[in-house]
Parts: sequence; structure tokens; C-alpha cells
Amino acid sequence: MPRNVFFSQAVKSEQSLYEDLIVESLQIYGQDIYYVPRTLVSRDNILGEDPASKFDDAYLMEAYLENIDGFEGAGDLMSKFGLEIRDEATFVISRRVWERLVGKFSTNVSDPRPQEGDVIFLPMTNSFFEINFVEDDSPFYQLSNLPVYRMQCSLFEYADEDFDTGIETIDLKTGQSAYQVFLDVTVSGGNHFEVGETVSQIVATGITVSGEVQQRTKTSDIAGTYGISNIGVAGSTGVAKDFIVSSTAVLTGGTNSYTGTITKVYDVSDNTETFTTDGAAENVAIELEADSFIDFTESNPFGDPSDTY
Repeated sequence: MPRNVFFSQAVKSEQSLYEDLIVESLQIYGQDIYYVPRTLVSRDNILGEDPASKFDDAYLMEAYLENIDGFEGAGDLMSKFGLEIRDEATFVISRRVWERLVGKFSTNVSDPRPQEGDVIFLPMTNSFFEINFVEDDSPFYQLSNLPVYRMQCSLFEYADEDFDTGIETIDLKTGQSAYQVFLDVTVSGGNHFEVGETVSQIVATGITVSGEVQQRTKTSDIAGTYGISNIGVAGSTGVAKDFIVSSTAVLTGGTNSYTGTITKVYDVSDNTETFTTDGAAENVAIELEADSFIDFTESNPFGDPSDTY
């Protein structure tokens, strides 16, 4: 026998009340987060990834952190690559709030929901989490409604993606983690480049190297040391190009067209504060000590064979 037609589980007023209670609960017991959607630049359809992803927007909203006893996951592990922090978390957000703040700006028309690969910034711990999976039917059709998204996330591993959200805390934290090339620059007229400004240099005919200023240390009114990240090359014929020291190939700013001359490009051989040695690192000491008692010759079955062996 079918259900009684005089009773409905999909009454709009009851669904709205149920959803209002959930939103209010999230606002009371939740945490402020920034939802940072990923913009794909050149997706690799074979590997399913995009190393050149961009993050241009950040939306402040409330989310409930389900992990009340601390983050889940494997925690802190010491691997052969060093210390790995494998924290995981589950965030619950309101479907209505997400659609109002983020969904109406989403470019993914075919599937307008939180996407795997998007990033959540949690100001409480100053941490970034990447969305691995989105559960969109839990609780399962209460009052024939699906009011929340449950997002399973892991700690975000920064790989030099471009963050330009306009939120200083987010952009500064990711910028400091980016790979940077440090330059000594003498600027024209005392007009220094600004942090966040794009600078470029024509290093050869038709070849331009550009990057974004992440750090600036003024050494005088007309000189300074700049940390440049997000370095790209336009017009290259497949040969890697870098910034060069030149009195004629000037460095030009993209904001006010200020110019400067590069007097030095730092590398790892420079013993300066730019490349400080980690006091806790012992790799050099261990390698030197191991050379005295570990046999690396071809007579050792686990050693390194010579070119003539």
C-alpha cells in the first residue's frame, strides 16, 4: 500500500525551518573559514591535475569542524623525506550559504557544488586544507531535503600555485612559502617596486622573464633586495631562462612602470641570510661521518659501481 497522500515530508515551510536551524547552529558552534575555489589553468587530462592552478577568490563563511578531539589522519610522521604532517579534517557547511556566497559565481555550471581540489583556510590554526571528497547526501534526505555539504579534507601541500585572493593573511602566507629568486636591484629615482607587483626583464630578443615581488628589503633609498616568485618566461624556445645581471636589460614594474638594474642574482652558493642553514639539519655532518666507514666502492654489493667496471 502506498504512503498516505495527506501527509507530505516535503513541506517547504518545514524544510526552510529545518535549514534555518542548521544555519543557526553552524553560526553558533562553527568556525570562520575562507573558502578558496581553484581555477584550472592547464589541466592534465591524463594525470588529472593542474600544477599551474590559480586561487583568485576567497569567501568568508561559517563551518562546523567535526573533529572535536583534534585533527584526524596519521598526524606527524618522520619519513625519509623529513617531517610530514598528515592532518585531516571534516568541515560541514550550509548548502544554502555556499550557493549564496560561492555557487552563484561558480564557473562549473555542470556541477555547481564544492569541488575536490578547492582549498579551505582555517584562521583558527592558520592552516590550509584541500578538499578530497564532498559528501552531499548526509544527513540522508531528512524532510526530503539535503541542507549541508560534508567536506573531507587533508592538509594542503603548497606546490607554488598562484594565490591572489585579496586577503592579506592568505596571500602573504602562501607567498612566503613559494619558491623565490632573490635579486639585488638598484632602482631609478628611488622608486622601489611594491610587494605584489609584477616585474619583468627582457633577457634576449623576444624573450621576457617575469615574476611577482614577494619580499622587499630596502638597503638604501635607491637599492634593495627583492624576493621574486611565480617566475614565468614568455617567448622562450624551450630553453629555461632566468633573470640576469645587466646594465642594459632593465627590470620594469607592471604597476607604475618603475625601472631598476639587477646587480646580483643570488643562488644557493651565496652564504647570506637569504639561504640560511637550518641549525637542526645534520645531513652534511652525517654524510661526512658516513664516508669514513661506509664502503661505496664496487667491491661492496650495495655500493656504487664505477664507470669502468
